[in-house]
Formats: sequence, C-alpha cells, structure tokens
Amino acid sequence: MSASTPIRTLTPQAVKAQKGGAPLVCLTAYTTPVARLADAACDIVLVGDSVGMVLHGLPSTLGVSMEMMILHGQAVMRGITRALCVVDMPFGSYEESPAQAFRNASRLLAQTGASAVKLEGGVHMKETIAFLVARGIPVMGHVGLTPQAVHALGGYKVQGRDEDAQRVMDDARAVQEAGAFAVVLEKLPRILGESITQALTIPTIGIGAGPECDGQILVIDDMLGLFADFKPKFVKRYAHLAEQAEQALAAYAQDVRARAFPGPEHSFGERS
Repeated sequence: MSASTPIRTLTPQAVKAQKGGAPLVCLTAYTTPVARLADAACDIVLVGDSVGMVLHGLPSTLGVSMEMMILHGQAVMRGITRALCVVDMPFGSYEESPAQAFRNASRLLAQTGASAVKLEGGVHMKETIAFLVARGIPVMGHVGLTPQAVHALGGYKVQGRDEDAQRVMDDARAVQEAGAFAVVLEKLPRILGESITQALTIPTIGIGAGPECDGQILVIDDMLGLFADFKPKFVKRYAHLAEQAEQALAAYAQDVRARAFPGPEHSFGERS
C-alpha cells in the first residue's frame, strides 16, 4: 500500500466476517487523543456510555444524554482512521419504541459519522434491533450484565449462573436473529460465554465472559490503571498511569514551589 492510499475503516460486515477468526481487539475511547492511540491497536473502538462514570463522575450510566454521546462520538471520530467506531445509545433513547430508537440512532450516526450503534437488551429488544437493521443502521447487541438495567438486576453482579443461563442464551440468540452484527457478553461465567460463542454465528465480544469469546473489550481507563482504587476482577492492568500521574504532579508542584520551574530553558529572553 502506497503512502497516498487512504486507510479504509473496518465495516460492520467485515467485523461479522471475523467470526471464528483472529480475536477482535476492542477498547472504549471518549476523546480524540485517546481514540488515535486506540485506533492503532484496535479493530473496534466503542464510544461507551461509560463516559458518564469515567469522565463526568456520574454514579452510573443512567444520567448520560444523547448530547453527551454525540459530543464524545464526534471527538472519537476525529481520531479514527482504521477501526470500526461504535457509539452506545444512552438510557432512555431507544426503549420506548422502535420508532424512537430509529430517530435517535440515525441522529447518532448522522452527527458523529460513526458506523454503528450499540444497545442493551436481548429478547425484549429483538423487534427494535430488527427495525433498525432493516432501515440501514448496523447494531451491536449487549447481553448479560447490562449496566443501564443495574437497578433491575440488583447491582453489578455476574449474570447467567445456574437456571439464569438459559435466559442469557435466549437473549444472545434473539440479538442474532434480529440482525445484529456482533454482541457484547458482559460478566458471565466462562462456560456460558463459551457456549454462547459456539452457538452463535456472529462474533461475541467478551468483557468478563472468558477467553473463548470472539473478541475482548475493556474500558481503556481501567486497563491503563487510571483509577488507582478501582479494579474489577475481569480487568487486567497493562499500565499504572494513576500512580505515574500522581508522581508527576507531585514533582511539578515541588518544582513550582521551589521556583525550579520554569527554568531558563522554558523562559523567553528579549530576542528569543
């Protein structure tokens, strides 16, 4: 490929075709600089509604608005050249009816330039997913632990244990039958994540659902260690940036108070 050849972004169809192939690498991003970093490593970059908790300090994802998702979706798209960009539909933007979901999904894609949306729910969202797909909107599903239903689920606990496994399997099958090109499996027993992955013909993207899924996703701030006091069981930290940032900030404060910064190399003379 020559330097002048434009890089083509991955499409939902290309992601779907990777079922059973090389594992899909996925991370969240909410800003342009982070999107650029994620784009170099990832197949899918998700503008997650986790932005409400990660960047805005909200206690859950329930307070995230369409305006927030559009703003961060636009920022992420400015940093994407290769990965497939998927934007979460926030709570309250799609549950009322398929028509409501279409209005908001089409707005998300039109105003951000992203290629697909993600929404939570299985059997009860089958009609809505099918409605969107039939009208040209690629949909990624999300079953298992669905954070927007955290109150109904009784907290952020593992789903699909014992007799509850069939419910999650039914949800995953419904998402596939409705036409989703992939589905996120969150916080499930490993054996269930493997069973669903084997049962479906679309890729499964795991987050706490075992290594047998067709891909994996994490919140990028979690895997980079930007929250020193927060580490879910399913997160592996590949860096400890919170500790490094604390050390850097302390060193900066010390230099400023000691008048060691700015030094001569950081200052301007009359002619330079």
